[in-house]
Amino acid sequence: MPKKLIILFTFSTVWSFAALSQGFMAGASLKIITPDPLLPVSGGVGTPKPATEKQGDLFVRAMVLRSGNTKVAIVGVDNLGWPAVLGDKSRALIKDIPPENVLIGATHTHSAPDAYGFPDEKGEILADMEYLNWCVRQIADAVNEANANLEPAVIKTAVGAAKGKIAYNYYATQLYDPRCGVIQAIGTSGKNKDKVIATLVNYAIHPEIIGSKRGILTPDLCGPLYDRVEEKAGGIAIFMNGAQGGMVTADNRRPDGKEANDYEECKRIGELLADEALSIIEQADLQQDPNLFCTSKTMELPVDSEMMRMIVDNSSLGLKMVNGYHIRTTVNLVNIGTAQILTIPGEALPNIGYYLKRNMRTNEAFLFGLTNDAFGYILTQEDFNSFERYDYISRTSLGEMTGELFIQEALQLIRENPGATNY
Repeated sequence: MPKKLIILFTFSTVWSFAALSQGFMAGASLKIITPDPLLPVSGGVGTPKPATEKQGDLFVRAMVLRSGNTKVAIVGVDNLGWPAVLGDKSRALIKDIPPENVLIGATHTHSAPDAYGFPDEKGEILADMEYLNWCVRQIADAVNEANANLEPAVIKTAVGAAKGKIAYNYYATQLYDPRCGVIQAIGTSGKNKDKVIATLVNYAIHPEIIGSKRGILTPDLCGPLYDRVEEKAGGIAIFMNGAQGGMVTADNRRPDGKEANDYEECKRIGELLADEALSIIEQADLQQDPNLFCTSKTMELPVDSEMMRMIVDNSSLGLKMVNGYHIRTTVNLVNIGTAQILTIPGEALPNIGYYLKRNMRTNEAFLFGLTNDAFGYILTQEDFNSFERYDYISRTSLGEMTGELFIQEALQLIRENPGATNY
């Protein structure tokens, strides 16, 4: 073997062993994505409403995890939804992490600029592409910075019921998932020894206390949640939504039958959820050198809804159809120690969330809703257009088969891959 090849082979082997010997590592970063000047805010299909004030900043918050040669990035974006076409632009700018290992999810605040490129009644697109492209770069910068910040770490993971007046189902009061999942990375050396690097909170809820009609740009309840977690635990807080469809929303009901819709109520619910999350994770065991596994699967979903076809046809984002009116999306399955994460490219109804968690190969199941894509509501074939109550969510779903196809593909992904280490 030529000497040059021997040298290259030796260097490559040494680098590989060095990477494997570093053990588990974590890093985090955040970027502010509040537009200046303020932009109109969107709560869904229709014309965005002008914003005249802000209450709290919008953020991109990223955590990167590494074990051996495996790296995974988890990103939370303060927006109603973050389509894959925008996420893929960020993935192209992210270094040293495979694109399929970058999970980008929306918090689902109803008080942020339109990221879908919704056409209005006249077919005009009011999304600000300059702002969205800036956010694309901010996402990439946050992940690259978190990757550069990697340091030796341990983790704690836990799932438990978040108690108190936090969420309820507007359509059927008790039909929601009270479980809150928490992942916390803690440094083990240097200046961050025994200090929290990041705390991820996973809970199903609509952050729509303020809503889009009041002219206020805000992260809604997520802002106070970030502040409370970081005040009490340190590090960077990240919120990833869950199976919050149909309609799992913030429980801002008052005794007089009205709703509290001011920022004080955002603080009450956000801080309560933060306190519950920290209580859930407090007694969890430290996991030294936890296993890290990430895989993904591409699936195609038919677009049968006339409304959703209109949105796709007129969007300025360049959404692409395949095989007629089908849209392609990516689903991830991630194991972090004793926890397992499944991503959902939209707003799955709670019954789908319960079913998927029951079939996941872990005692600590996490569902990241509105992650890698944001396709509206995902409901079962039995629920689709079956009740007057479900008329809106049926219209804003891709179609009758979305839930069935997604469940089939998700279960296959779960079956074909290893469970978490506590399974």
